[in-house]
Amino acid sequence: MLGQIILSDYKRCNIHKISFWVLLTTFVFQPNPGLKFLTIFRLTQHYRRKNRPLFYFFYFWLRRLKYKYGFDISYRTKMGKGIYIGHFGGVVIHGDAEIGDYCNLSQGMTIGISNHGDKMGVPTIGSHVFFGPGSCVFGNVMVGSHVTIGANAVVTENIPDKYTVLSPKSIQIDKDLSVFFIHNLEK
Repeated sequence: MLGQIILSDYKRCNIHKISFWVLLTTFVFQPNPGLKFLTIFRLTQHYRRKNRPLFYFFYFWLRRLKYKYGFDISYRTKMGKGIYIGHFGGVVIHGDAEIGDYCNLSQGMTIGISNHGDKMGVPTIGSHVFFGPGSCVFGNVMVGSHVTIGANAVVTENIPDKYTVLSPKSIQIDKDLSVFFIHNLEK
């Protein structure tokens, strides 16, 4: 079971057979940050209740990779098989969130908790969901399967299957506000 889940993650990166040389390449020579993180993530989850010494070994390795690559994903997060993390940096997923199979996670995306209101809780994500760069999903919402969440879109409501969520168009105003943000210029 563990081997099949890890292999499904590797297949998303066009690696169809895991061998010693593939692991050496993945972890040493040309590291793929997302694949490396997911491998250690899966091993940490696997040994959580089976072997405490191995769990702590992989847990501390996972913590190191979190800081190195900028993935704040708890080992408690339930993620299905075939997850693909395209770029490192800024991926934040709450430990109680659930993500289905074959999802793509882009840089700067967040799956987080809402602490108040009728949507208090964490999201449940279906299978075959694409998260664009900077996208966010907050609260006790259900995101269906085969959903695309576009760049910088913020989801706080349920999304049915086979939908696409886009961020609103940017607004341009005819006023120079740069003087409030650009400081310490040479004069």
